Amino acid sequence: MEAEVLDFRVPVESNKTLLVWDIPPTHTEAHIHVELFAVFSAFGPLYLLKVSPNAPLHPPGFYALVKFYSAAHAATAQRLTDGRPLLHDSPLKVKLSSKQTPYFLSGSSRPLSHAHCLELANRVLGFNGWTSDIISLKELTEEEEEEGGVRQRRLKFGCLLQLHFPHHGQTTRGAAVLEDSFTCAGPDVFLQRRCRLQRLVRERALVHAFTSVLFILLGNGKVMVEVKQTPDQFVADDTEGVLQVNEFSWAASPTDEEEAGDAEWALTVS
Repeated sequence: MEAEVLDFRVPVESNKTLLVWDIPPTHTEAHIHVELFAVFSAFGPLYLLKVSPNAPLHPPGFYALVKFYSAAHAATAQRLTDGRPLLHDSPLKVKLSSKQTPYFLSGSSRPLSHAHCLELANRVLGFNGWTSDIISLKELTEEEEEEGGVRQRRLKFGCLLQLHFPHHGQTTRGAAVLEDSFTCAGPDVFLQRRCRLQRLVRERALVHAFTSVLFILLGNGKVMVEVKQTPDQFVADDTEGVLQVNEFSWAASPTDEEEAGDAEWALTVS
């Protein structure tokens, strides 16, 4: 039985990327995106679908980039959509990208964003296929200083979170520490920044937990869940010191929009 392993990292392999072209200019870019997403997401979860107008020297129209998490899903989608009138117009060309993945990206890539983690887990396992519980959410630092009549505040929160897959008997944990420094113009600003930092550190801890999770897609359509054993998996209930393992500045952390926006365009095909 063939099986494919999915992890919670940005897919960079060319065999997971489809290029679609010969899209006529008879529809808007937004309409094309909606229609193509409906077509390709039927084959499996998508990391990215991006539509762009043709270059000025080419005939009017559009082309699209489709990135799957699974190479098998991408291959099936290519085989069943190439040459088909996907937008109820003329047939479209759909090919697998032949762009070579750089060596430094071939073995690993960055973790998925919080939004992509949720999308992938919910699509593969369903909305009741996993749960998360906060073990500890601590304020590690709250400092205030005044310089030149301006009040500067510094907040630091740590979060330890447990991720559970009840139907597969698997559990893992993730931790994060985030810090925020800002000018405090009033109590409303302080409360907003405090709430935002708490939300971000919870999201970052969940992302960290998902980095140890593997989905194994079996050929019969079933899914297995495995957890990679890494040095930073936490089993002790005492969180003192543990929260220092994964520290970020929230301003430097990639957002979901940044993750999707800097995806590379692979314009060579096989």
